[in-house]
Amino acid sequence: MKRTASAVWSGRLRDGQGKITTQSTILINTPYNFGTCLENEPGTNPEELIAAAHAVCYNMALAAQLGEWGLTPERIETSAAVTLNRLKDGFSITEVHLDLVASVPGADRTTFAALANKAMTDCPVSRLLNTKLTLDARLDTSRPKASPAASWLAP
Repeated sequence: MKRTASAVWSGRLRDGQGKITTQSTILINTPYNFGTCLENEPGTNPEELIAAAHAVCYNMALAAQLGEWGLTPERIETSAAVTLNRLKDGFSITEVHLDLVASVPGADRTTFAALANKAMTDCPVSRLLNTKLTLDARLDTSRPKASPAASWLAP
């Protein structure tokens, strides 16, 4: 399986402009520039895209781990924070932190923690990243509440 994306750039670093398009067309000529990448201006950037990819990949890896134990998650919600730092030899992603809250009927905290950690090593995006990876995982034992962004998932 191969997935693709393309990026185009025109101009110098500080005043140039770029656009990114993904194979799925979820992004079509989505703009990016120096400000969106290195100055916190609104818009996309590589770190945000890596964070999204890691959260998606991790959720699926955890669902697979839980399934192997006969557990079906009601909800897995992961946020990813990618840290970009300027080092003496240039910019580098120095850490990715995942924050997980999951509702998994029948799971005990010990089993959940073990599976959450195993999912971190099994996730292909985790394997790709050559950086410090950290995880805070919480098993939510209350009935999950659908967030507005995920309301389409509700039955």
